[in-house]
Amino acid sequence: MGKKIKVFAPATVANVACGFDVLGFAVDSPGDELIVEMTDRPGIQIVEITGDEGKLPRTAEANTAGVAIQQLITQVAYTGGVKISLHKKMPMGSGLGSSAASAAAGAFAMNELLGRPFDTEDLVPFAMEGERLACGTAHADNVAPALMGGFVLIRSYDPLDIIPIDTPKELIATVIYPQIEVATKDARQILQKKVPLTDAITQWGNVAGLVTGLLKSDYALIGRSLQDVIIEPVRSLLIPGFQEVKMAAMEAGALGCAISGSGPSLFSLSQDKATAQKVAEAQQAAFLKLGIESNTYVSPVNQNGPVVIG
Repeated sequence: MGKKIKVFAPATVANVACGFDVLGFAVDSPGDELIVEMTDRPGIQIVEITGDEGKLPRTAEANTAGVAIQQLITQVAYTGGVKISLHKKMPMGSGLGSSAASAAAGAFAMNELLGRPFDTEDLVPFAMEGERLACGTAHADNVAPALMGGFVLIRSYDPLDIIPIDTPKELIATVIYPQIEVATKDARQILQKKVPLTDAITQWGNVAGLVTGLLKSDYALIGRSLQDVIIEPVRSLLIPGFQEVKMAAMEAGALGCAISGSGPSLFSLSQDKATAQKVAEAQQAAFLKLGIESNTYVSPVNQNGPVVIG
């Protein structure tokens, strides 16, 4: 057959403070690159993985990109084969949706090669199965923005109902990744199963406030809604220096700062790029005081999702 495509899928920020498993947005970088080729030989072969330092499995059924592709080709009864080359351009266990980027890239690439039998939103369930493999839960707050771009709300999982949310063009995200690792499965296991009603009410109000603030370009409302009273108090204990780094972001002018996904990365939102850059520098300095190296990424909300790059 010989049909081949190379795609890029972006990193994502999930939860967005108050929106555990229901809010997420995409950023411009980092991300994953995936080369997918259709072959005559049945089956999915992972022929190359770079950038993973030997951490990712080479068998398709144990790899998020492979699982997403398998789910898709099963639906269309494709009987040929697939070769995959995965180039990890982002850290794993970072809270930036590494597994989701690979799954999204796989589903998107295969859909393109097959002539787009599915709309982009319809690819989300395929990529969610990759997430189920990675962390035990088929959540969509990473894969949905990774595939669809932009800021999304997962209103319901049964049935799946994904709502794109408009965001102010001036809104800039700062993401800082301290070079430590927090496993998503571990970060989910420590969460409490029940929460006090008063905390739930506070959280619901913040979710509603954040969505309203985004739609109205009300930066003050966005800022005061970026509060998490349920997940952050627990997960922040896994991140050395969390409070100091969060405070550094706020003092540098961020609207708000919280854990990205399951951590250890943190994200901040700012009203302009200059402030977002100051936030990045202040947070990096705060981590350095603790002897922790970090990488920073500054970008607007990525509206594109995956793109063909070759």
